Amino acid sequence: MSGARTDLPDGARVILASHNAKKLGELQRILTAAVPGLAPEQVISSAGIALPDVVEDAVTFEGNALLKARSAAAATGLLAVADDSGLAVDVLGGAPGIFSARWSGRHGDDEANNDLLLAQLGDVPDAHRTARFVCAAALVAPGGAESVERGEMVGLLLRERRGEGGFGYDPLFLPDGETRSAAELSPAQKDAISHRGKAFRALAGHVAQLLV
Repeated sequence: MSGARTDLPDGARVILASHNAKKLGELQRILTAAVPGLAPEQVISSAGIALPDVVEDAVTFEGNALLKARSAAAATGLLAVADDSGLAVDVLGGAPGIFSARWSGRHGDDEANNDLLLAQLGDVPDAHRTARFVCAAALVAPGGAESVERGEMVGLLLRERRGEGGFGYDPLFLPDGETRSAAELSPAQKDAISHRGKAFRALAGHVAQLLV
């Protein structure tokens, strides 16, 4: 590749446009299981790589995921994967939605976000505390090919935090059919049912086609 970047690890083939190590671990596990010959170290994150800042000004999960993936593909020349995800609460009309990470006003403040959500749902009966995690995962190739897949995990919101695992709203989310919160599941158990696991697995087939 003419003008190839020197800050990319040797052998890198897919970049995840995220600094989130837990997301990278999920993507590495899913893609290496689905794409023959793809090694975990060939799937890298954008942590430590100087990529242009992306203004996430789309109004859908799909739109924001594509913005990030397009930027990473153009900057690195690699297949780029990005996701945008959040929590949609039925009684709040689908909020916080695309604003999930900054619902309390500070981006990525999980404790404040959970506290605010608990306060907003304080008087809501258990039967009406339905919600879903939503993930849109986007794949963009340097040549312009694009794919987007969507995954959802449906459940109920608890009245107090449970569990030490996961991140975001996981301690408050009880997936349908489970007696444990998303934060009480092991990574493998969560991958099997989560919105991100479903979206990444659906995207894996597109990655395999482009890496042949």
